[in-house]
Amino acid sequence: MADWNELGRVARDWTYEAADEIKRALANPFKVEAKSGPDDLVTEVDKNTEAFFYKKIKEAYPDHLFLGEEGTVEKINHTDGIVWIIDPIDGTMNFVHQKIKFAISIGIYEDGIGKVGIVYDVMADELFYAVQGQGAFVNEVELVAGKERPLDESIIGLNARWLTETHHSHANPLTALVRDSRSIRSYGSAAIEMAYVAADRLDAYVSVNLSPWDYAGASVLLEEVGCRTSSFTGKKLSLLEGGTVIAAKPALQREIVSAYVGEEN
Repeated sequence: MADWNELGRVARDWTYEAADEIKRALANPFKVEAKSGPDDLVTEVDKNTEAFFYKKIKEAYPDHLFLGEEGTVEKINHTDGIVWIIDPIDGTMNFVHQKIKFAISIGIYEDGIGKVGIVYDVMADELFYAVQGQGAFVNEVELVAGKERPLDESIIGLNARWLTETHHSHANPLTALVRDSRSIRSYGSAAIEMAYVAADRLDAYVSVNLSPWDYAGASVLLEEVGCRTSSFTGKKLSLLEGGTVIAAKPALQREIVSAYVGEEN
């Protein structure tokens, strides 16, 4: 049986080590490439950071599986056993353009169940951390369940681009959600914004398209403070395929699903 506290300690140590390398890389020129389009960026720092985690994991835990964003290994097709799901730099556009508001995101799962979650805002030095059943913390301060607020008093994390894109059917419902909420915010990192929901800095976070490495770490945090994550139809999020995502306090999650975005394409 895995010692999740020990695994969590090791993961945190590696996270801090990787973050130090990322900060050093920021002081020098680095290569930037576009993947699927000009707003989908990857840098050599992303790739090197993912390779760092993969090497560490395979040396220390050779039987553990690894799922990462930048193609270090082939995509896995099951979640049996222990799986590390890692985004080496979540918020690469922020990393490239602003040098702030990007995170290392790690979720450690066993047979599809989240056991350890880490979201580290590198430049703010904020480590959001959780082990299943033991609560969630930010820099050793325990997070408590946030106050439930009605939508008209809620702040929602949402990228405004989803209101203008025409290739999905959610623009009108999301526009209504924005209209009915108190306000929206966009920080440019899904992992950070979901961690903010866990920390009661946001009431919900909504995205039309995320991948497992975007939400795997933060989902463990959210579970520990009683928040919910789901697809737009209220279904459990997949660890192998991406899709729509809502992360919110329970009552608000139900309201958003039922009144605004409860249909998929």
